[in-house]
Amino acid sequence: MAAQKLLLPYNFSDSDRKALDFVISTFGHRDDIEVTIFHAHTPLPSIDVSSENVTGRLSQNINYLSQKVSEVETSLQEVRVELVRHGFSNDRVKLKFKPRKKEIAAEIIDFHASEKFNLLVLNRKAGRIGRFFTGSVHAKVAAALRNATVCIVC
Repeated sequence: MAAQKLLLPYNFSDSDRKALDFVISTFGHRDDIEVTIFHAHTPLPSIDVSSENVTGRLSQNINYLSQKVSEVETSLQEVRVELVRHGFSNDRVKLKFKPRKKEIAAEIIDFHASEKFNLLVLNRKAGRIGRFFTGSVHAKVAAALRNATVCIVC
């Protein structure tokens, strides 16, 4: 039987932790689940370093941000290790770490469509007034997907 493909968007929030715990407790004992942990980060700007006036300071800032992106990728690897430690097969836990080109909901929707996941586990963050106007990621993703199973962990 083919493995069921589960997509878990992860951004290191407390709500994401709840979704991770749900995936571990619900699917950790199953051999037929393949989990992909997804994180889309803000891309670093490219800079022209031919001019030295501002470049030194700007280059330091870019190096700092590049280091932070590497730290996030390392932290994502640790989430992968935790899934393996809790029963998921090593070859069935994958990472997708990419610079984002669109808003995060659109990135999740596009990745879900391209890889044809069977299940998507999202979290629902506690409401902020800003989300009243912009809409939440889970609501946008759930509204956009058709013929998909979406689990929202509160």
